[in-house]
Formats: sequence, structure tokens, C-alpha cells
Amino acid sequence: MHIVAVHRWQKEEAEVAKIIAEAMGSVVFEARQKISGGGPAVLASFADEHQAEALVAKLSQNGIPTLVIDTELVRSRKQPLHVRRFMLAPQALKIESFDGEICDIDYSTIELLLVATCSSAQRYTTTETERKFSLGKTLLAGGVPMTKKVTRDKVVNTEERDETLWLYVRGGATMIFNRAAMNYDGLGEAMQFTRDLNFTHLKNELKRFAPQAGYDDRLIKRATLIRLLGSALNPEADIDLAFEILARSLREQSDSGPC
Repeated sequence: MHIVAVHRWQKEEAEVAKIIAEAMGSVVFEARQKISGGGPAVLASFADEHQAEALVAKLSQNGIPTLVIDTELVRSRKQPLHVRRFMLAPQALKIESFDGEICDIDYSTIELLLVATCSSAQRYTTTETERKFSLGKTLLAGGVPMTKKVTRDKVVNTEERDETLWLYVRGGATMIFNRAAMNYDGLGEAMQFTRDLNFTHLKNELKRFAPQAGYDDRLIKRATLIRLLGSALNPEADIDLAFEILARSLREQSDSGPC
């Protein structure tokens, strides 16, 4: 699948919406809804790469910056490392992943720090027992009301939402710091009483040690995440694509300098 997104446009929103509507053969109102609140914003996804390229060509001709994301390519890369433990050493960030991989990250190589609120769905089965009226037992007891024990399995679905930091290293792997999953003992004397305080401390220290890194936390708000991905993508299943789109947009902004 090939995703087409727009970002960093300099024209007025009404003009951008008109250009998008004409390029996609849709109405201006629909196009304006897609880009309301600013970019990046996904416009459409195509199975056919040529359809995506045709839309990009139309938008680019009218001065609308675009991104094309090949989802198969994104998901075929080396998967990000999920951090189990870390230590903020003076010259480098020391990482231990849940897979046992250990590495040192020079703070000067940190490119982006992106924060979002992610959802994780869980399903489990519980057993419930209750007593129900039993006609057979009642008849055997001469009409005295009797009950029987009934046991049944019940499937329960739950959803947990937690804050996640994705750290991008220039030319290297991506690291995922999940607030609830990490061990914070590497903070030493700076370790605090709650995960929230420790996670906030980690973010602040990374910004201090790597001032060159772009920091963006707009995806903390679910409404922003949904607006970025549009109606065709799922904010839970496609959160990795949201990070990819945002990271690409920020990199291109950095490469082009201040607008």
C-alpha cells in the first residue's frame, strides 16, 4: 500500500483544499476536513503505486509538498528496539532492549524525539458461576424450588493507553521507550516514586543532552493522531505509520531550513 500525505504547505488552507479536491476529484469540504488543524495529513492510500504517483504529481505541480509512504517497505525494515532498561551516562545513552541487545547511543547522533499516546488491546477469558432455577430438581423435590450451579466462560476485552517515546538515531536503529514497560533503576539517585515522574525526567534529560534533536509531542492527543492518519488508517494498528509520516515531515523541514 502507498500512502499519500501533504505537509508544510505555505498557501492558505482554503486554497490548499481546493487544489486537493481538484486533484482527487472530490469536494472542497471533504478536502478541507482532511487538512484541518495543519499537517502532515494523509489524503489517500493506494494499492497501485502509479495512482499514488499521479496524485503526487498533480499536487506538486500546484506547490503542495507531499510524502509517499510505502507501507511494505516501512514494515520490512529492522524493527525498532523496545527498551527494557537505560542509563543516562555523561557521553552516551546506554540501552538494554527486551531482546537482550545492548548498545550505546552518542547523544550527538540523536535526530528526533517523538512522543505519542498508544493503545494496547488485551483479551482474556474469565469463568463466571451462578445459580439458576432447575425445573428437574424442583419436580424431584416435590415442588420445592431448587437451583443448579451454572458455569460459563466470558471473554473480556480491555484497552490500555500509555505514553511512548520513539527515539530516532541518525543512520541507526529506532528505540521505543514505553512508560509502563521500562525499568527505571538506571536513573540511580535521580529515580523518583512514580513512572510518570521518571518518564518525564527521561524526556527532559534527553532534550538536555541532545539539544539538536527535534522534539514533537503532538501525537499525545488522540484527535491529532486520528486527523493525521485520516479515515483509511487505524490509530491503533497503524501507529507505526503515523510515526513514520511525522518523522519524514520533520526531517524534510529540517533539511530545508526555517520556512
